Amino acid sequence: MRVMHIITRMIVGGAQENTLYNCVDLMELHGDQVLLVTGPSLGAEGNLLHQSDHSNLDVQTVDSLIRSINPIQDSKALAHLKKLIKQWQPEVVHTHSAKAGLLGRSAGWSQRVPCVVHTVHGAPFHPFQNPVSRLFFIRCERWAARRCHHMISVADAMTDLMVNAGVARAEKFTTISSGMDVKPFVESSVHRQSMRRKLGFSEQDIVFGKIARLFQLKGHEYVVAAALETVKSVPHAKFLLVGDGLLMDSIKAKIHGTELDGRFVFTGLVPPSEIPAYISAMDILIHASLREGLARALPQALIAGKPAISFDVDGAREVVINGATGCLVPAKDIAGLAKAMVLLGTNRDLRARYGAEGAKRFTEQFRHETMTKRIREIYESVLIGELR
Repeated sequence: MRVMHIITRMIVGGAQENTLYNCVDLMELHGDQVLLVTGPSLGAEGNLLHQSDHSNLDVQTVDSLIRSINPIQDSKALAHLKKLIKQWQPEVVHTHSAKAGLLGRSAGWSQRVPCVVHTVHGAPFHPFQNPVSRLFFIRCERWAARRCHHMISVADAMTDLMVNAGVARAEKFTTISSGMDVKPFVESSVHRQSMRRKLGFSEQDIVFGKIARLFQLKGHEYVVAAALETVKSVPHAKFLLVGDGLLMDSIKAKIHGTELDGRFVFTGLVPPSEIPAYISAMDILIHASLREGLARALPQALIAGKPAISFDVDGAREVVINGATGCLVPAKDIAGLAKAMVLLGTNRDLRARYGAEGAKRFTEQFRHETMTKRIREIYESVLIGELR
């Protein structure tokens, strides 16, 4: 097949890792020709393409394909995408992210590409949004959904969100878990002692970790607030924040002068290849985002044998299963978050049981080879007319 993937930017992030694995797998495992089209990969998160092995992948950057809404640049990007499609003649156009999904589907559909597919990594609308903005993005997604043959959701929750908003009917969606290289997470425990020493944690410390950009809606403020309560019952509690972003200084300011001084470790930007080692240093993963399709950090931690605590948003409940692999807490519930942190922070056996169950349930499901095989089956089904 000739497959063109289109994404807004290739920063270090879950949707981008998913896309890169899919591109490389299609070439190396299935012998397909692949072109990755991306906008400029700008931002504190770093450029994933600079940190990954993809030497055989053809990548083209469209400078006008930017994340923010800009009618002039968006028109240029649409024209550029149409030109690329006309020149390259793909059998499949597969889009990712809101902006690239809108423009890419429009371009692919107008050029009569035989198979146009879109992956919903996270909806551009959410319950904590301004109602006017929410309605605008819903209407954009409805328009774009009519310009593709099928849609892939990384979690059932994404399908439910889209269907309930009237974006498309349920039969237009297939859930395929976001793929990753699971082996480094399965084997991550070999790094635990050295990484904890490097980060300054002792053997008796209980390390609560969070992996996310330090950005709005990622929920770091809730973690800080819950940590103030947690340390009263978990005296050896420490906190590891993996990631960088605009809120670094404000988070540090909230901690300064409180009981949390000296308990937080900030790693800054970390290459994806090092994430398993950082997870190995944790005892519990916390996910407090208010909006996320299905954060890759959750299955990554569970595959590594670490229990997870998460706000009950989007696809989190599909891997964080109360009483089995971790604790689900209502969004913004600081008291509930602190209660779950104390529960797992004071119970080693419970942590071990939840972590083991997570590894058992999700290791095979999240292999990137499994993801790509299922995605390619979608392409084939569209091309032979089964999903049209």
